[in-house]
Amino acid sequence: MIRPFRMRKKDIGAFPGELIYEGDSSAKKTKITVFDYDQNTFSEQEVTPEECFQFKNKPTITWLNIDGIHDIPLMEKIGRHFEIHSLTLEDILNTQQRAKIEVYENYVFIVVKMLKYDHDTAKVDIEQVSLILTENCVISFQEKEGDVFTPIRDRIRQGKGRVRRMKADYLAYSLLDAIVDNYFLILEAISEALGKREEELTDNPSYEILHAIHKLRSEIIYLRKAVWPLRDVTANLDRGEIELIGDDTRVFLRDLYDHTIQVIDSVETFRDMSSGLLDLYLSSISNRMNEIMKVLTLTASIFIPISFIAGLYGMNFNPAASKWSMPELNTPYGYVMVLGVMLSIVIGMLIFFKRKKWL
Repeated sequence: MIRPFRMRKKDIGAFPGELIYEGDSSAKKTKITVFDYDQNTFSEQEVTPEECFQFKNKPTITWLNIDGIHDIPLMEKIGRHFEIHSLTLEDILNTQQRAKIEVYENYVFIVVKMLKYDHDTAKVDIEQVSLILTENCVISFQEKEGDVFTPIRDRIRQGKGRVRRMKADYLAYSLLDAIVDNYFLILEAISEALGKREEELTDNPSYEILHAIHKLRSEIIYLRKAVWPLRDVTANLDRGEIELIGDDTRVFLRDLYDHTIQVIDSVETFRDMSSGLLDLYLSSISNRMNEIMKVLTLTASIFIPISFIAGLYGMNFNPAASKWSMPELNTPYGYVMVLGVMLSIVIGMLIFFKRKKWL
């Protein structure tokens, strides 16, 4: 069965922009971390909501990361201070959004899906990440702690790469690039799972293998629904219509678009492969049944003539009292002769089946 997306639970009739959290509430506390840097300076700290407000108009580049978006009063406070539209906050809290991009007067809003693969359960875990890009700031909203941004944090701390020399648009690109790069790790895990299922299917096409293939196909379809809209997001970022994104960053966005297309092509290929495995399972079961029927048919064909002879000579008639006596009933070696005839028939039929390549 295909694993469905969770449906929106927003009350019918609620006004646009009403903040209702629709996601996982396992995060006990909202954590706010700030990376503030330029080419020569850097600071990293965990702050309270009030302390993060001071970074709004700083000339340095600020990355404000928020883990845990279930605290609606806190989200309202952040939205008011950073002038985030209520409809954007509504989309951030609705974690069932498809990947998209929206351009406002003073910021760009981006929604993407961050993936994790559980090797034990063979399931793809999807978490929504929302990004707000302003002139000197990037605000990232995550449902809970744990992400794929560790390499970016390390580059900022150590001053490696371009991130400390570039503007906030490059930081937003780096976050998107880290998410897309992680897709390839998920695809590699799915590719290994498909290869394993194919080997098991070739060796022993059992019902358990069929169940595993259906489960894997469900995850691939679930993955496809999450990553497919990302193509439009990366394409819109590179169109040159967004003033907050400079020409220096658009070069990298084109590369990000290429990676996104590769991911989508791989997902489509894996979906076709999973369908092929299902067809292979049905063909294997059919061939296996044909082999069984072939053996049973040949066995029945061999025993039909010898059963006829055994039945014919097994009739209980008294030869002395019958005018039409059954021949060889009183022959001293009749029993052995009949067995010899039966054996000859069996051998002859086996030779015939072999020449016809039925065996």
